[in-house]
Order: sequence, then C-alpha cells, then structure tokens
Amino acid sequence: MIYTVTLNPALDKTVEIPSFAIDSVNRITKMRTDPGGKGINVSKVIQKLGSKSIAAGILGGATGKTIQSALENMGLETSFHFAEGETRTNLKVVDLVEHTNTDINEPGITVSEELLDGLLRELLAKLTREDIVVLSGSLPKGAPKNTYYIWVKACRETGAKVILDADGELLLAGLEAAPYLIKPNNHELSGLLGEKLETPRELERAARHLMEKYGIAKIVVSMGGEGALYVTKDETVYAEGLKVPVGSTVGAGDSVVAALAVAEEAKMSLEEAVRLSTATGAANVMCSGTQAAEYDVIEGLMSKVVFRTL
Repeated sequence: MIYTVTLNPALDKTVEIPSFAIDSVNRITKMRTDPGGKGINVSKVIQKLGSKSIAAGILGGATGKTIQSALENMGLETSFHFAEGETRTNLKVVDLVEHTNTDINEPGITVSEELLDGLLRELLAKLTREDIVVLSGSLPKGAPKNTYYIWVKACRETGAKVILDADGELLLAGLEAAPYLIKPNNHELSGLLGEKLETPRELERAARHLMEKYGIAKIVVSMGGEGALYVTKDETVYAEGLKVPVGSTVGAGDSVVAALAVAEEAKMSLEEAVRLSTATGAANVMCSGTQAAEYDVIEGLMSKVVFRTL
C-alpha cells in the first residue's frame, strides 16, 4: 500500500485572469476548487494511474470537512486527524496571456506535537516492509522543524520505503534520516550544495554526493520544462521535457511523485519509471487547477518520452 501524508493540506482555488495586474481590478474568467496539499495531490494521481493509496494528514474546521468529503466522493481512502482551527485555502492565479502562475497561500492551522505523534503512531501501526510512504509539502505552525526527520526515521524502522518531497530546511532535516527517494528540483539541489548547478552532469554529480553522504537510494531531479534526471546507484538517465499545452503547472511535481511511487510499488524498471513519471507530469500540466489527468492522456504521452543514459 502507498500512504501519502499531508500535514498542511489546503483547499486549492484556481482562477484564470487574463493579463493579471498588481494594484488593479482584475476579473476572473474561470474558476475551480480542488482538495489539495502535496500529498493529497499525489493520492489523486495514484488513483488515476490505477493504484490505491491511503491519504493521511491533519485537517481543521469546515474547510477540512469539505476536503475529506471531496476525497471520499472521489473514492479515495482517507485517514485524517482533526485539529482546532480552519484548514487553509490557497489561491492560484493563472494568466494564460502572460503565461504566469501566481500562488497566494494561507499559513494554515496550528498543530500540537501530541496531535502529530498520534497520527504518526496510527500510521506506524499499519506499515509493513511492502509499503511506501510519501511525505511531502510544508509543515503547519506548531510542527517542529525536524518533523520530517522523525517521520522518515520512524517509517524506515518498519521496513517501509519513504519518498520525501520537501524543500529548504525541511528537506535538509529529513535527509539525515536517509529517505529512500527524494525529488528536489534543480534550484533546490543547488541550494543544498551551495552552488549553481545547471547541466545534467553537474546535477548528477550533486545527486551522487547526497546519495553517498546520506544513504539515499534514488534521487530524481526535476528541471522544469527541460526534463528530469533520474539517478540510482547503478545508472543515470536524463529524460527530456515533453512539450504540451499548459493548463496549470500547480501539482505537476506531485504527479511525478505519484508515478514514482506507483512504479516503485509495481517494481518497474528504471526505463518504465522514467516513461510513466515523465508522461504523468506532462499530462497533469495540461489540466486546470490541481485536478489529476486521466490515464488515457498519460498513456498517449508515454510513447513520446525521449530519454538517454548518461
């Protein structure tokens, strides 16, 4: 089973505003609302890929109940704990004229360590060596900065594989517990190493340095429209980005994580994982908001994926 953990979920409101302007009146031409947060996005895509997951995390208030109901209506299994306060609403402004995406994110609820510990204990009681845990996204107020270190370490001790998708100090803390797979983008990887990394070879060198330093098995480095780098102990593959019409880039990285989790669970080869994750990421870029792309769209893109071994 794949478990996704979203400690700071959100209700994602995506609006389209042509020629969006600061300090001016803007008019919305299109709007949609989706249950969101990185782990939740991962679960939605896993379902479209024909696999199952359990979406766990922390919700609050009426917005939290709206998110839980929406996910259950989609047929997703959930395991949320509720905190006091109101789950955040995040606004995504898409400007198709200027080709920009602007995120305005609320801070979210405040949680206690007791609530976090209860959710973790519940998760650990379910985990086996065959399971995969996806930890992703920001932390709510009240969560210690080393939360991902604690969760990665505890989940690994059950034998489960942990995929960590975070950035900055949250990622740095989690690395100390040796997650199985991480998915930084090229800018995040540059920040971790304290140097500007641009070419696939430079990114590969940096990824292998982290693998050796922290004991990470696999690193996937996303490079936006330029593609992605897949680094394992034995090989490195560079996949070119697919050119597709852009609906929204929000959640594209989460869709790649979902495909990587599904590929890992199905014990796919690296080539199969590259094709699936590249196509899934591109298909979700074509969608509005954080809705998940249909599998037939993903399948249609898989044959178009171009990659090579470095």
